[in-house]
Amino acid sequence: MRMGAPARPPITAPFPVQTVPGADDRDSVWDVSGSILLVEDDAGDALLVEEMLADGELDSALTWCKTLSEALAYLRAHRAPICVLLDLHLPDVHGLRSVTQIVESSPDAAIVVLTGLAEADAGLEAVATGAQDYLVKGRLDPQALSRAIRYALQRKQVERAASALRANQLMAQENARLERGLLPVPLLNDDSFQAVARYEPGRAHGLLSGDFYDVVQTADGTVRAIIGDVSGHGAAEAALGVCLRVAWRTAVLCGTDPLQQLGLLESILVAERSDPHVFATVTSLVFPPGRDRVRVVRAGHPGLLLRRGTDVEWVEPEGGMALGLLPGHGQWPVTDLELTPGAGLVLFTDGLFEGRTGPRTRLGEEGLLDMARSRAQLAARPFIDALVAGASEAATPHGGLADDVAVLHLGWRNTPHEQ
Repeated sequence: MRMGAPARPPITAPFPVQTVPGADDRDSVWDVSGSILLVEDDAGDALLVEEMLADGELDSALTWCKTLSEALAYLRAHRAPICVLLDLHLPDVHGLRSVTQIVESSPDAAIVVLTGLAEADAGLEAVATGAQDYLVKGRLDPQALSRAIRYALQRKQVERAASALRANQLMAQENARLERGLLPVPLLNDDSFQAVARYEPGRAHGLLSGDFYDVVQTADGTVRAIIGDVSGHGAAEAALGVCLRVAWRTAVLCGTDPLQQLGLLESILVAERSDPHVFATVTSLVFPPGRDRVRVVRAGHPGLLLRRGTDVEWVEPEGGMALGLLPGHGQWPVTDLELTPGAGLVLFTDGLFEGRTGPRTRLGEEGLLDMARSRAQLAARPFIDALVAGASEAATPHGGLADDVAVLHLGWRNTPHEQ
């Protein structure tokens, strides 16, 4: 009696057979709810494979398809690890094209090609095309068949792991390129000005996202700085952040007015963004060489921390709308803040204070200010490190910091090499 004949009684363990629901030809496709798919149009060969599997050491089930089209439909509907036992001579395809089509449509499936005695070269070519192994039908035995299936599945798993490793390596390389663009070395003429930065990627994505910053000192001694955050997460937002940062540095070095810089950045954002809903928040600072004040322009960005000795306060100068919300209609007021000797400004993106600290609570601006005041005695580098560590620790029980965090500590030095 042949496998697939209508009068065939159900086969007992380990291969219980049931027809595939919705199959047009119940005589050609049998679903045995397992990880082995036999693609073979000859019922005698199919029965031989079934009996060898029954006599072997695998406790797996079998599905039989007579054509490649039936097999591809089955593979599309089943995501579990599957080993395909594939005959190269099928009614709807002949030769290595069947291997190619399975590899293209179901790249996670392991393939063992079944060849005739005179087709050993075809088996080797099938392996070169993407199959994991081949067996000669006339030399099949239960142990060899079981071993080939196990090894094919293992080789496919190794291939997938290697592919994932290569993808992670490429992601790391891309991350490094983006980091060089997003997180530049401050361009300062001497050590009279201190710029300390920290960037912490969020857990929700592997690549750096759209947070960016930069610091440039011009020939007259003026220090200009910017911090910004492109809405969204991912490589596209990171690339846009790099574009905006490079454009800002170029504008500064060309002597462009700070308000004109924001208009330029908005024009570039609108031209380069892939989604019309993407926007960017920005804070721009100008530190004149007189050291007694700082000029602040905000475009939808959070406030900042002003440090005077061990005193820390939240400062929120008047601001305008974020870049890209209403292109060409932005108005960004300029605010002058007085600076005492040794004062420092701490700028950050909203990822620093938007982490969850409870099911319905976030750290928030007040929580960040309290945290900053409790660490006010620290110098610049340990201060911003402590802020990031504190925010991360508070959010850890609730999933951690989901958004990227960029922090920038700026100010004139009282003494050389102050950290």
